[in-house]
Amino acid sequence: MGKLIIIASGKGGTGKTTFTSHVGAVLAQAGFLTVLVDADAGFRNLDIALGLESNIVYDYSDYINGSLELDDVIIKSAEQNNLYFVAAPQSVPTTDFDEEKTADFWKNLKNRFDYVIADAPAGMGDGFMFAAKYADEAVIVSFAETSSLRDADRVIAELEDLGVSKVRLVLNRIRPELIENNILMNIDDCIDVLSIPILGLIPEDGAVMESMVKGMPLIKAEGYGAGTAFKNIAERLRGNNVQMMRFEDNRKKGLFARIKTLFSR
Repeated sequence: MGKLIIIASGKGGTGKTTFTSHVGAVLAQAGFLTVLVDADAGFRNLDIALGLESNIVYDYSDYINGSLELDDVIIKSAEQNNLYFVAAPQSVPTTDFDEEKTADFWKNLKNRFDYVIADAPAGMGDGFMFAAKYADEAVIVSFAETSSLRDADRVIAELEDLGVSKVRLVLNRIRPELIENNILMNIDDCIDVLSIPILGLIPEDGAVMESMVKGMPLIKAEGYGAGTAFKNIAERLRGNNVQMMRFEDNRKKGLFARIKTLFSR
């Protein structure tokens, strides 16, 4: 049986959908059957990130509240082997879903796929609960700044109350020079605020925006860019111990030493 991983945040705009599409594509490229589920009913956009917006005929409400089979709502990526997608409904709220059939939906996905990754909406609303109540693990995507971390802390507490014991942090759009200049918080302070293990750091990288516009996730690991970060995070999700990559600005010795220490814990 596979595992359900919910991708969550306290504040919107932290890059959950970007993270979901890219890490999911990397896992699929590595040979794992991976399905990405857009849990943001009414505001779906994971389909755009995957270049699958024109392929949607049905969504998971048609399975949970309807008479369709699970295969009817699963879309296979034409660009990436082993990668699949299930769309969120545009107008049916998750509060209208049959609870037993919802549990059945997640269970059947886990029986068929190695990784089920749910892209949750920001905060702790109905879309978040739709996936969080059944999640095996959670990844919190945040910026290294106070308001983003404060909101994330509330989500972490809710996940723990729901029994999700494995919750890890990803800090997105990291710029080492801003940390060194005390514009962004340093990594140690971010961990102290949230008190959860860190799963990865994703550097600011223009290639990510280009990939989102094209609907083609960035899965090629090159140098110190985001592609390498996504690959390393996918490895850690698989349980592998991967040393933290070094960003390009090698003058920031102190920062990199701290990051290396964090990832060797």
